[in-house]
Amino acid sequence: MNLRSQPLRSQPHRLPTGGLIDRDRPLRFTFAGRRYTGYAGDTLASALLANGVRVLGRSFKYHRPRGLLGAGAEEPNVLVTVGEGAWAVPNLRATEVPLYDGLVAAPVNCWPGVGFDIGAINNVFSRFLSAGFYYKTFMWPDWHLFEGFIRKAAGLGKVENLPDPHRYETCFAHCDVLVIGGGPAGIAAARAAARSGARVLLVEQDAVLGGRLNHDDAMIDGLGAPAWIRSAERELAQAPETRILRNTAAVGYFDHNLVALLERVEWDPARLATPGQAACRFWQVRAGRVILATGAIERPLVFGGNDRPGVMLASALRQYVNRYGVAPGRRAVIFTNNDDAYTTAFCLADAGVEVAALVDARKAPEDLAAQLRGRGIALHDMSVICDTRGYKGLKAVRLRDASGRMGWIDCDLLGMSGGANPTAHLFCQSGGRLRYDEEQALLRPGPAVQAMEVAGGANGTLALGPALEEAHAAAMRALEGMGQMPAAIPAPRAQASRTATITPLWSVAGGKSKAFVDFQNDVTLADIGQAHRENFVSVEHLKRYTTLGMAPDQGKTSGVNALAIMASLSGQSIDATGTTTYRFPFTPVPLGALRGSATGPLFRPVRRMPGHACHAALGAVFEEYGGWQRPSCYLRPGETPHAAEQREAAQVRRAVGLFEGSPLGKIEVKGPDAARFLDLVYANTLSTLKVGRCRYGLMLNEQGVIIDDGVAARLGEDHFLVGTTSAGADRIAAWLEEWLQCEWVDLDVVIAPVTAQWGVLTLSGPQARAVLARAGTDIPIDAAAFPHMSVRDGYVADIPARVMRVSFTGEMSFEINVPADRVDALYQALMAAGADMGIVPVGVEAWMILRTEKGYLHIGVDTDGTTNPLDVGWARVLGKKVDFIGKRSLLRPADQAPDRLQLVGLEAMDGPDHLPVGSHLRLAGRGDGSDGYVSSSVFSPTLGRGVALAMIHGGHKRLGEAVTILCAAGERPARIVELASYDPSGERLND
Repeated sequence: MNLRSQPLRSQPHRLPTGGLIDRDRPLRFTFAGRRYTGYAGDTLASALLANGVRVLGRSFKYHRPRGLLGAGAEEPNVLVTVGEGAWAVPNLRATEVPLYDGLVAAPVNCWPGVGFDIGAINNVFSRFLSAGFYYKTFMWPDWHLFEGFIRKAAGLGKVENLPDPHRYETCFAHCDVLVIGGGPAGIAAARAAARSGARVLLVEQDAVLGGRLNHDDAMIDGLGAPAWIRSAERELAQAPETRILRNTAAVGYFDHNLVALLERVEWDPARLATPGQAACRFWQVRAGRVILATGAIERPLVFGGNDRPGVMLASALRQYVNRYGVAPGRRAVIFTNNDDAYTTAFCLADAGVEVAALVDARKAPEDLAAQLRGRGIALHDMSVICDTRGYKGLKAVRLRDASGRMGWIDCDLLGMSGGANPTAHLFCQSGGRLRYDEEQALLRPGPAVQAMEVAGGANGTLALGPALEEAHAAAMRALEGMGQMPAAIPAPRAQASRTATITPLWSVAGGKSKAFVDFQNDVTLADIGQAHRENFVSVEHLKRYTTLGMAPDQGKTSGVNALAIMASLSGQSIDATGTTTYRFPFTPVPLGALRGSATGPLFRPVRRMPGHACHAALGAVFEEYGGWQRPSCYLRPGETPHAAEQREAAQVRRAVGLFEGSPLGKIEVKGPDAARFLDLVYANTLSTLKVGRCRYGLMLNEQGVIIDDGVAARLGEDHFLVGTTSAGADRIAAWLEEWLQCEWVDLDVVIAPVTAQWGVLTLSGPQARAVLARAGTDIPIDAAAFPHMSVRDGYVADIPARVMRVSFTGEMSFEINVPADRVDALYQALMAAGADMGIVPVGVEAWMILRTEKGYLHIGVDTDGTTNPLDVGWARVLGKKVDFIGKRSLLRPADQAPDRLQLVGLEAMDGPDHLPVGSHLRLAGRGDGSDGYVSSSVFSPTLGRGVALAMIHGGHKRLGEAVTILCAAGERPARIVELASYDPSGERLND
């Protein structure tokens, strides 16, 4: 049935006037399969409340009926899935979901429905499901008997097994001043900074600015709250260097004033389906100064039955009345230990809600008591609420007065207020610590660790006037800290208000019902007592044992109550008890937002070599190697990949092959101290290298482990070209820069990664010199003028080139470096020049065959995270060279132990077939266990047999010994040989 065709339902709890909603724009929506109506400006929560829906969710462990507790990011009870099919997004707070026409939502963690949930049987057996029950109950007789059921019961919402159609964007920004929070303090700080000409970014997680001014009356600078907000918004919008981000939550605060933001752009799937429409933007903002004006969150009170639908935070009641035009109930009771909740009683009474009583745990302030009497509201001071009655909705609360007398008060709404908690999550993420304020009974920020100011409610300054002045002063200090001259402007002035008082009340005893501390994870007062009895007295242990504060709300309403209760049980102060760690993110972030647009082909952008078109035209089969699309082989009609690899490798040995090695890392190192720097970087010496010559070298980390290898060429006295593996190009460039910037800051050296600027084509084989000569070059290329391990500059095929005589194949080779945009032209010229000499394009797999025949090391294949130079035959590095990265580690006995895994060659003794890579081997005469493994193995078309490299314990002293290869086909005999199976003397590459 079409939702839009249904008649509008009445909204029994909608007030006839008031609120920021647009009553001329009714919206239809569905929740838990039933259709309702609301208005533009509503949240899903306010619209459901207006429709009289009381049970909106179920608790995680006991599946107890739950209604709304709060009105914003602090809401722990009502998590919903919004959308259907692929568009469904689970675990959203109903208080943060703006209403749109056609919205479809469903509660999470309940079956078959929110009204009747089979999981509620857990509540019946709750005595067996107390804190830590899973650590105790399911260990006997075997955890695996219960594992499937436990894992199925875990979690809240469900993710559809469908591709996510939402579009996410990633944004970056810099600003002088980042103001987090668009309430009165945030607006005051942003205005002060903007008037001084600073670049200001103001972020507010709500859809509108104003914070508490949207539900509390105030006069600022002679204007009512709505008028003052509009005036400030206009001014900020006209400031040329100021930007406002609404619907944007600051979710993480990291080092060096890096702040992560999540901007909700669009919710409606109908609009999200529009090409280019983003659902979320994930911002990374680097700020000169940050001003935290994130306000405060009201604390609930801990007493029996405090989780029933209809028990809410007192400040949330004001929000629903004044912002959304909703009466949350018909007959209300207010329970408090502070002055602020009196404002809620007055607000409800003015809106036509019957306020049966206000219960104050303190002696009530006389002026507030008089105002209650003037409205005919009963006052019970020096009294508490100790229990409630009702299942799917509150029906009555139990009052206990100072004398201990009990009595029930009928009501369907209870507003509770235990004080305020500064929203200090981001402050703690930045590295700051909180301290307890005895007078206000709250945790407030201590000294800032980063370039930051905290103002307003976030700093424990709850009164409006002082909060405005504090925010203004914070902006002035921020500007001065950046060396800017702040404008001489006055701070906003609010109408003076009375001094509020509070008496701490962390829990109320005497109730028969469960008293909840963490509403989302069903952690009760009794659970904290049990944790204390079982010696989980650290707040971090308490958190993990009870799961307190580990739910999606991250302890926003439960954290302070929990640590205060633990402090009272342990006899410590709240400061000594400490706080748990506030972790990123402040509110849940869709994984897609972290990913951004990096999905599908953009998840890992395809990197193509400069000669890609030439390879494709020659029938290349492309695979990813080190993040690059490279030819594995070049198939001819009717040819298998293995046959193509064998043909290519054989032709290089017989005639000549052309291979593109453009991804190989190329880093220019230049400066007076370049040679000294490279001596420290390489395990071997580079400073003795003559200009125009090349040298192979190994790079080690501080543990002496091989991390890369390559050929370095000396282009001038103070100019080197460092070669790396393809996979190590970016990593090694960053590693070299880190050593220069962090360790050897006195060295005069410049590092320039140039991998992308140069393309590399390698001619290899007996005919390589002839092909190069025919292509045309002004470089003398005879063996005497251009010996192996040399470098020359000149022209090849009329293209500027740098040519190196280095070889990865064991054949005479010319590695020709040209500008990347000239690779195609050179490739075609070389292929044409060698057409009648048998030239073939060569893929990576044939290249690996050639290098394995020669016994050349392949980093990451023949090495792992433990391999040092001694293991691959480089004992000479412990000779005369004084120092290099990793040398001290190589001097440890463990690194010089004779039985380490060492690189050797292997030859099969039972036939020509190659040995399987990864097969373990066992030395003759040994029992069970492994003495090493095959690291590289190929079939050599030149030798007509398999050749292999292996890492074997003590392998260097075992040449000629027999080993047994343990593979899937059974045991195979082999023997240990020298690394080079082909041309061990190296005559061919020196031709």
